[in-house]
Amino acid sequence: MIFKFAAGRLYLPTTNQVFSKANFFSTSKMAKSKFDYVRNFELDDKLLQNSWIVIRIDGKGFHKFSDAHEFTKPNDVNALNLMNKCARAVLDDFNEIILAYGQSDEYSFVFRRDTQVYGRRSSKLITNISSLFASRYVFHWPEFFPDKKLKYPPCFDGRAVLYPSERNIRDYLSWRQADCHINNLYNTVFWTLIQKGGMTPKAAQERLSGTLSGEKNEILFSEFDMNYNNEPNQFKKGTTIIKRKEEFKLPDGSTKMKNQMVDLDCDIIGDSFWTQYPHLLEPYRDL
Repeated sequence: MIFKFAAGRLYLPTTNQVFSKANFFSTSKMAKSKFDYVRNFELDDKLLQNSWIVIRIDGKGFHKFSDAHEFTKPNDVNALNLMNKCARAVLDDFNEIILAYGQSDEYSFVFRRDTQVYGRRSSKLITNISSLFASRYVFHWPEFFPDKKLKYPPCFDGRAVLYPSERNIRDYLSWRQADCHINNLYNTVFWTLIQKGGMTPKAAQERLSGTLSGEKNEILFSEFDMNYNNEPNQFKKGTTIIKRKEEFKLPDGSTKMKNQMVDLDCDIIGDSFWTQYPHLLEPYRDL
């Protein structure tokens, strides 16, 4: 609002003048303008109700990225823990995520079946999680690589997949953990042949071509005195992040149950994990 002085008198703007100025900054007219029809070109991408939503993000060109930043082969603990840090940030931001599972350069986020976040719009879920994860990766990089400068920012693609039943969502997570084991066993033997066996990458690849899991284990044990079972579970099984209630002591000496986020490097294929943490699936069985 503008006040004017003339000949020693104060002139206030008229009501019409006030609303004329206000309408200049208003966006209400734009919503009802002749251009409003372009909204009809937007697709309805709401995901089916009463289904588990999985948003999986994958690093784009991470072989090149890991080489450029000289990650330790076959597993760089700092790089894996940085991924876990980013995943925890996503869980902090989305309360309806019941579980996250990560390995290598990927992470899967499982939303509860009845979630209505962003109206279950796949584009909103994928873009928000992918961008949050990528920005956190850059933000937390100095914590895990204080002596390495980030040469260029990473990029993550994302996808949304629906699973209608409890069996389906468990099988999905089992698939990702089985994939972790298969890839890690191969990479462990591959890089051992190069780093300790003096082979070239091509020779190591040819040596492992067509070999089964037992044969790969035998190469480690008989040629390098390595027992694959002794490798860290984080490498073999990936990382599962959940929220569970834990007891906390208060200043007055009493205790209180509070949700706590925890990282687990355990088997999630068998029934034991799901029996130990029934709150992950049971509340949604009768939806």
